Amino acid sequence: MTSPDEFREHVRAWCVANIPTDWRATQTGASEAEFVAFQKAWFAELHAAGFAVPHWPAEWGGGMPVDEQIVLYSELAAHDAPRLVLAFVGIHHAASTLLVAGTDEQRRRHLPAILDGEIWVQGFSEPEAGSDLASLRTTARREGDTFVVDGQKLWASGGLHADWCLLLARTDPGAPKRDGISYFLMDMTSPGVEVRPIRNAVGDSHFCEIFLDGVEIPAANLIGTENQGWQVAQATLGAERGMTMLELTERLANAGFRRLVQACSPITDARVADRLAQFEIEIAGLRGLCRDLVLSHDTGGVGAADASVVKLFYSELLQRMTDFGAEIGGLAAHTTLVKPASSGWESGAWVLDFIGSWEWTIPGGASEIQRTIIAERGLGLPREPSSV
Repeated sequence: MTSPDEFREHVRAWCVANIPTDWRATQTGASEAEFVAFQKAWFAELHAAGFAVPHWPAEWGGGMPVDEQIVLYSELAAHDAPRLVLAFVGIHHAASTLLVAGTDEQRRRHLPAILDGEIWVQGFSEPEAGSDLASLRTTARREGDTFVVDGQKLWASGGLHADWCLLLARTDPGAPKRDGISYFLMDMTSPGVEVRPIRNAVGDSHFCEIFLDGVEIPAANLIGTENQGWQVAQATLGAERGMTMLELTERLANAGFRRLVQACSPITDARVADRLAQFEIEIAGLRGLCRDLVLSHDTGGVGAADASVVKLFYSELLQRMTDFGAEIGGLAAHTTLVKPASSGWESGAWVLDFIGSWEWTIPGGASEIQRTIIAERGLGLPREPSSV
């Protein structure tokens, strides 16, 4: 068993030897094919080192203690490692769903494939079902051993390159909103699946629309019980949020804040120093919350609103930090029109990062939804009246 200091030194040495020093230059303005090839190669490097899925159970290639995961993510961020953009849904959301609610056959089929580079997309949101996800209209009707799916999904990040999709569809139109939804694994090469990229405000096209026209999904690809997909989605993705936030928070603390301090270094105004000190305090608090959430998840002690607290704190802190970076960057920051394709929301291209930060206050439950969850489930306040 290695000591914490020995593990940190091991990770640092690996970072120095393996993180490509020119990745920012090569990924700035990269084509879709270049981006995909780089992402798959980088994932393979991390997997070979045992760093790709540290949060998975040991039997599936993970088993790293939480303390070591924190060290790993902090060192990767400190050494400016690229983000696993394409693999993110697969190693977090898909894996969590399979581990908690999948069958043995589904786990054997997909978990090793994810480690071999299988790309996943999340097919949850729809044009009229975003924060109110239970209003989704995509339907799946059973015909023998097959479900036939019709509908549309929106804001599907990475959908253009995905091999498989985590899909929510309504299987009982007559049931109350949350009671008639089922959870599926959908092969993106199935006939009737059409993916259209959406160009966003910063010029990226990682968001996609997915159109489903008579798509057949084998009943063997149903996750959990028919009509109980809402419960599966809440149980698996809510618990997993702590793991994803652990990595993102370390990147914000190590990479994002460091770049912000560097951008402010020529400025001697005391007000700037005060803002930096406030950000540092907030980051320390966020890191503590993330650590507690992950540890509580391991011991089964996660509170009903804990994940919402962390998500809300992170997304709005990210927004404030990138806003301040854009302010400090001045006119020069507004002339940066592209950032590295494999970077995160704290790349240092401040205006683009700030625009992108608004994404985080919307998906996974908008900030208003998170506040409602915190109020009702965390603080026990009266529920808001329903219009339905």
